[in-house]
Amino acid sequence: MTNPVEIKRGDGPIVLGLPHTGTHVPDDIAAKLNDRGRELADTDWHIHTLYDGLIDNVTTVRATFHRYVIDANRDPEGVSLYPGQNTTTLVPLTDFDGENIWDIAPTEADIAARAANFHAPYHAALAAELERVRAKHGVAILYDCHSIRSNIPFLFEGTLPDFNIGTNLGTTCDPMIETLTSEICSQAEGYSTVLNGRFKGGWTTRHYGRPDINQHAIQMELAQSTYLSAEEAPWAYDQSRAAKLRTHLTDILKTLADLAPSLRGKS
Repeated sequence: MTNPVEIKRGDGPIVLGLPHTGTHVPDDIAAKLNDRGRELADTDWHIHTLYDGLIDNVTTVRATFHRYVIDANRDPEGVSLYPGQNTTTLVPLTDFDGENIWDIAPTEADIAARAANFHAPYHAALAAELERVRAKHGVAILYDCHSIRSNIPFLFEGTLPDFNIGTNLGTTCDPMIETLTSEICSQAEGYSTVLNGRFKGGWTTRHYGRPDINQHAIQMELAQSTYLSAEEAPWAYDQSRAAKLRTHLTDILKTLADLAPSLRGKS
């Protein structure tokens, strides 16, 4: 069985969460998906590659399983992140376009088993790494890495900005984390940015963002047009676009790492 989580430990104060880059679907689950579901279109394509090597001493925690198996960025109790808005569930029944992805829909027993075998191990690993980093530095910053197509009418109107920063309206991190990240994105030439727009931070950001104990969390949802050749299959990684974007992502992570010592003792 494929390990549901990959961990790369660093000695710095930053932990990168990667809940949606995995493409592994066990055979017994893949057999229940329909043809549309097996396309895995809602993957955060190549995000682990985009962030790889941006700064030294960073810790990464990556889910290897696909979000159609179970979504590692959803409340395990099934509570909606965005009540009243279209979204996908703990185990999605539709894709981002609202289309069915299953020939045989998951049962409650299926969902419980996947929660135990995939969701729980990922979050046990993430919680452990945050605790390790916080014990070493007196502070930990979780930067949750995401991407999505920039035009999805089922989920939002119009075209999504390039940088979508989520802090659940400022509750998941120290204000300086939000401010400095927003400034870097706003000053990035040729890119658009929004703070707490359509995406305000998923369950991961909201669950682990605990400024009161010097554990901070921020989500970055990138428009895939910023680093893919096209927002459609085969979802090719565009080296030129990615290289340009990586300079700004490096600025963000280096700035947050430099900020971290000043956050110790503020809680």
